[in-house]
Amino acid sequence: MTEFVDVVIVGAGISGISAAWHLQDRCPGKSYVILERRANLGGTWDLFQYPGIRSDSDMFTLGFRFKPWTSNKAIADGPAIMAYLKETVAESGIDKHIRYGQNVTHADWSDAESRWTVTVEREGEQVEISARYLMACSGYYNYDQGYSPEFPGAQDFTGPIVHPQHWPADLDYAGKRIVVIGSGATAVTLIPALANSGAGHLTMLQRSPTFIAALPDVDPFTVATNKRLPAKAAYVLNRWKSILAQSAQYQIARRFPDFFRKQLLTMAKHRLPEGYDVEKHFNPRYNPWDERVCLAPNGDLFKTIRAGKADVVTDTIERFTATGIQLASGQHLDADIIVTATGLNLQLFGGASISRNGEPLVLNDSMAYKGMMLTNMPNMAFTIGYTNASWTLKADLVSEFFCRVINHMDAGGFDAVEPQHPGTTVDERPMMDFTPGYVLRALDYLPKAGSRTPWRLKQNYLLDLQLIRRGKVDDAALRFTRHPAPVRTSA
Repeated sequence: MTEFVDVVIVGAGISGISAAWHLQDRCPGKSYVILERRANLGGTWDLFQYPGIRSDSDMFTLGFRFKPWTSNKAIADGPAIMAYLKETVAESGIDKHIRYGQNVTHADWSDAESRWTVTVEREGEQVEISARYLMACSGYYNYDQGYSPEFPGAQDFTGPIVHPQHWPADLDYAGKRIVVIGSGATAVTLIPALANSGAGHLTMLQRSPTFIAALPDVDPFTVATNKRLPAKAAYVLNRWKSILAQSAQYQIARRFPDFFRKQLLTMAKHRLPEGYDVEKHFNPRYNPWDERVCLAPNGDLFKTIRAGKADVVTDTIERFTATGIQLASGQHLDADIIVTATGLNLQLFGGASISRNGEPLVLNDSMAYKGMMLTNMPNMAFTIGYTNASWTLKADLVSEFFCRVINHMDAGGFDAVEPQHPGTTVDERPMMDFTPGYVLRALDYLPKAGSRTPWRLKQNYLLDLQLIRRGKVDDAALRFTRHPAPVRTSA
């Protein structure tokens, strides 16, 4: 027998926990389950186990609006974030709704029944769950496989080759020479962590530089507010200070990229050894926030380089050798371990296939409404967080709005809601106005955005407060429908 619930939430990470909390708060009569493929909650924070794993956003905004982050530490490590998430679900009873080991493989919408049928693989069997609403909260990358390009000669290297997404718990790196390929957030986190936990010399090998900003992991402003104000007032103030600071920095970077670039390079020069080639190793070809600006808490990466424990090499790889990496410049990097911090593979809905009335849907044919609902997919919301601010800020907005949609449908007796494609009245745009490799590799797969509101993604929390939190639900871009009542015939 097919089980029925009002709402199926896919994923028990930050997005899924946010969706569940808001459902309980705003739609208390609705039944729901959270289907989590892994054996634990947390999503990203459970999957990644590499040394030094930490937030790349401040915890006052990565934490939930409804669950204050009370520590003075704005940048938290993975175990602290997991403890926070587990405390959140336990306090609110969300843990009772999570089912682990549930691999969602397919979801089909039926127009006749106004229902989603979700196919789940668990413990070697396949089951179906029927739901009025589907919330896809599984993030946007492939949990099974990170991106790792083909490196010529990789089979010749005699040491371990490790991708951070699948870090071996028993990897012995004490005293070892390690080359980390990549210069994104993972590499910037790994280098200082490995250096401070017994690794030998480290090299960050990059094809091109990344912008890196140094910020304190404990903000003096936060310490002062936590000391002088009641807990709730301090949290609100700390949170809004972070939101406004993030927004201001992003706007300055986009409007005055040369000025922002100069500030970041000056910051690096002050923290690196005199005469260090900052232009070569820390001055990207792109403008700030074309790709994410990486965070170095307390300037830890710069301190590691200054101490002589690590260096940066900007070059291209010719091939792997038995003892390291041969570069196009002729230089050879000796290595005992190679870490390929080369990025992620983007994937929506956890890789599940989506259909309507049994006909497969192509994501690239759809357009995203407010960055959270897709044309041709009724009664469905998905969460993709901000690329220039904390993921959770957008997750909470999506959860709030979709709960308002559900309540509006109940009040009006509606069975289905579906964004209506604006057609040629709106020009198509890439869904993510962001150019890291994992996005560029997936542009032909992703849904589209539009050239104007509500189809345009602005990556601006302050604007989204108006568009999403305060925007009306009964929007002309959304079509709400009722099933016609069955026709009764006389005997």
